[in-house]
Amino acid sequence: MHKDGIIGTAEDIAMTTHTVTLHLPEHVYLRLQHMAQATQQAFDAVVLRALQVGAPPSWEDAPAEFQADLAALDRLDDATLWHIARQRQTAAEMERYQDLLEKNANATLSDTERAELTQLRTAADRFMLQKVQAAALLRWRGHPIPPADTL
Repeated sequence: MHKDGIIGTAEDIAMTTHTVTLHLPEHVYLRLQHMAQATQQAFDAVVLRALQVGAPPSWEDAPAEFQADLAALDRLDDATLWHIARQRQTAAEMERYQDLLEKNANATLSDTERAELTQLRTAADRFMLQKVQAAALLRWRGHPIPPADTL
């Protein structure tokens, strides 16, 4: 507010800044630092964006076996994230997975096939989680994301 009691213009308000000291947990600080490096932005700009629109999507709620893979996405540049978000599984991978699921439903899986199904399921889960996380990070970074079926 100006000394005469009149509220300043939007430009006056936008130009006003304040210094704030925050005590961040190490994992939050590192995540924001990696994001700043990946996007080649100032750390302050990344922190301000997190305050304005919320923190980037968390990978900490994912199963432990996938967390390292998802955390690594924070450090990637936008072009690499777009590549991940647009990836598709091959028809052969999907067909084999479906075949094994059908055999499993019919209780005709061998031990080797059961192990393969477990491996394929884990790989499919990892693939989808990385795709979704890459798209969520791109959205958080300000990119419009098309519907999932068009990615």
